[in-house]
Amino acid sequence: MSGHHLAAAAVAAVLFLLSPPPCAADPDDERCLSHLHQSLSDPSGGLRNWTKAAFSAPCEGFFSHLQGVTCNNGRVYKLALPGLSLGGTIPPELSNCTNLQSLDLSANALSGTIPPELSALLNLAVLNLSSNALSGAIPRELASCAYLNVIDLHGNQLSGAIPDELGLLVRLSTFDVSYNRLSGPIPVLLANRTVGTARFNASSFAGNKDLYGYPLPPRRTRGLSVLAIVGIGLGSGLLSLVLSFSAVCLWLRATDRTAATPGKEGKISQLMPDY
Repeated sequence: MSGHHLAAAAVAAVLFLLSPPPCAADPDDERCLSHLHQSLSDPSGGLRNWTKAAFSAPCEGFFSHLQGVTCNNGRVYKLALPGLSLGGTIPPELSNCTNLQSLDLSANALSGTIPPELSALLNLAVLNLSSNALSGAIPRELASCAYLNVIDLHGNQLSGAIPDELGLLVRLSTFDVSYNRLSGPIPVLLANRTVGTARFNASSFAGNKDLYGYPLPPRRTRGLSVLAIVGIGLGSGLLSLVLSFSAVCLWLRATDRTAATPGKEGKISQLMPDY
């Protein structure tokens, strides 16, 4: 064997020894993706390559054949499926993608609630579920995802209060729950003033008519209804009429008494004549 061939063989051997071993498919990732696929409707065919065979080995090192799936060292690292007209719900089994750091299902037609099981995604940094039709409460369990930098839930039908616990997410730099049906006070830790400004400005909370507190205006006192105003007006008018009528009656009674009691010159003698 020539010297060139020996050198090439040696380089190949070194590269083989230094290269990382192939990662086996993770059963948790397979369970995560298969349940997600079962929970979604795909009218536009954006997930046509999400097949059962692909779920058994979703990642090949840093590569994945699945639409919207990014891998890192054999594990699902990112799920990005925005704007694909996807319907259905978010399954709790999504929590099996334990290495997931970014989840973007925005601008679809997803309904149902946000599963509290997502709190098991301890590495999650980005959660974007905006512009869907999600309802129910914001899970307070999301506060367990200590690495969350982004929570974007705007443009849904979420209701109830914003959990105070979310204010404990010290890494949170983007928070948007605008245009939902949320109510109650904005948690103090989310509206904390730093250097004269709020941690998040009013645009993060706009479009929730029953949400109040800094940086939004304070709670509004409920005004009187139209019926109440009409009732008060009618009652006041009736009371005035009764008082006026009573005053007239008293005046007339006093006048009659005066007419029936003449002065001294008009008095009738109390001495009765003798017959």
